[in-house]
Amino acid sequence: MLVEKMLPRAFERLAVIEAKAQIKEAAKMMSKPHTDLVVVCERGNMVGVVTKTDIVGQISQCLGFGCTASIDSIMTRDVTYCRENEGLLDVWTVMNERGLQRIPVLDEAQRPIGIIYTRDALQALLGESESEDKLLRDYISGVGYR
Repeated sequence: MLVEKMLPRAFERLAVIEAKAQIKEAAKMMSKPHTDLVVVCERGNMVGVVTKTDIVGQISQCLGFGCTASIDSIMTRDVTYCRENEGLLDVWTVMNERGLQRIPVLDEAQRPIGIIYTRDALQALLGESESEDKLLRDYISGVGYR
C-alpha cells in the first residue's frame, strides 16, 4: 500500500502556518481537535514543524500577554517526512523507529499535502493485511474458482 491511499485523511489533518507568524496563531490552530502538528512554510515550501510541546514550552516563558515570538524561533527544522509514492509500511516503520506520532507528506516541490498519524497508518496496514488473509483463505479453499 502506498502513502497516496492515505492522502484524503492526511489532507484533512493538514495544518500550515507561515514561518513569520506569531506563536499564538499556531496555538489557536492547535486548539482544534486532531491538530497536533503544524507544518511551517516559507513561500509554500516546508521549512519545519511545530508541535504542542514546542508551543507550551515557549508560552511558559512568555511574560503577560506579550508572547509575540515567531514560529521560526521555536520550530523543528530537521523534519522527517514522506512522499505519496512511498510504501506505507516503510513510512510506518520509520515512524515507529523514531518514535514519531505524525509525519508530514510532501510533494516533489517540498509543499505539504498532508499529515499521516501513526494510528491511521496502522489501521490502514491492518485492514490491508486482513484483506490479504481473506484472499489467501479463499484461494486455498477454492472459493470463486468452481
